[in-house]
Amino acid sequence: MSNNMTQRDAFFERLYDLAREDRDVVIVAADMSAPALDKFRTDLPGQFVNVGIAEQNAIQIASGLALTGKKAFAYAISPFITLRCLEQIRVSNAIMGIPIAIVGMGTGFSYCSDGPTHHLIEDLAVMRAFPNIRIVNVTDNTMARAMADIACNGRGATYIRLDKDPHPDLYEPDTDFEEGVAKILEGERYVVSSGPMVHVVREVIESLDADDVGLIDLHTLPINVPAFLKQIEGARGLLTVEEHFLPGGLGSAVLEVLCDHGLSMPVRRIGIDIALGYTHCYKYGGRDVIRSHYGIDSQNIAAAITTWRQKQTRAQEKEQWLVR
Repeated sequence: MSNNMTQRDAFFERLYDLAREDRDVVIVAADMSAPALDKFRTDLPGQFVNVGIAEQNAIQIASGLALTGKKAFAYAISPFITLRCLEQIRVSNAIMGIPIAIVGMGTGFSYCSDGPTHHLIEDLAVMRAFPNIRIVNVTDNTMARAMADIACNGRGATYIRLDKDPHPDLYEPDTDFEEGVAKILEGERYVVSSGPMVHVVREVIESLDADDVGLIDLHTLPINVPAFLKQIEGARGLLTVEEHFLPGGLGSAVLEVLCDHGLSMPVRRIGIDIALGYTHCYKYGGRDVIRSHYGIDSQNIAAAITTWRQKQTRAQEKEQWLVR
């Protein structure tokens, strides 16, 4: 289903409705604006705090409010509410376990023309190294709305990654996201992705008419191991796709699960080669241009899936021949 609303607006519209019914819901924003936030400012001024461009203060104030029983949401542009605030998050939320929602706007190359300071291609590796923090890479507006409810009712800290671009809705309104993983397309072998890349991969698979290739949305980290293993049961192989540096990212998390549980399965990873660093982050022309330079645009992903399928098919045929 097409959708012109951004995940940010879907998330904060739902949070606004929750806040009208629950005065403990509080937003601590770092000089951010949005129509739904304007409604908070106007209608619920006692539940909205603007700390200015001071993201570390936002984390600390939100954590302090949470200690008084408030359901606090710290909101800013993603790299600044995470990477700039690592000590605050580590101490207040990972070590002390103070339950706040850290809401970041703009994943991957969302802020494409603003350069690498505003890009976010390292945060999964960094944030998943902390205990007591759940990471949700939001896929569509249905999930964004659900995360507002889950963060209000959940335990512990949650880091919610909202993409800047609008995307079609993939999920039904009553979808339960608590398992942390969902199968978008059935197949014999699976591409595993999350966030905005799920949409890119889905379009590629459909354009290739690849009925044997399925798609799994692994939207929540740490991985819910039993649920994930159930989704990939019987799969001939996995291909992970992410808009993130490869070390420590989604593909690494998948490999860790397979290794820790003694599972032998062919896995290939597609993501940003760390050897390339930030070289291509200065390219102009939009998000797809930057993705293409790093080999994670739809054309490169289509080529990778095609090669992957061919190798898997040849290996399968060889195995069958040896059995005969």
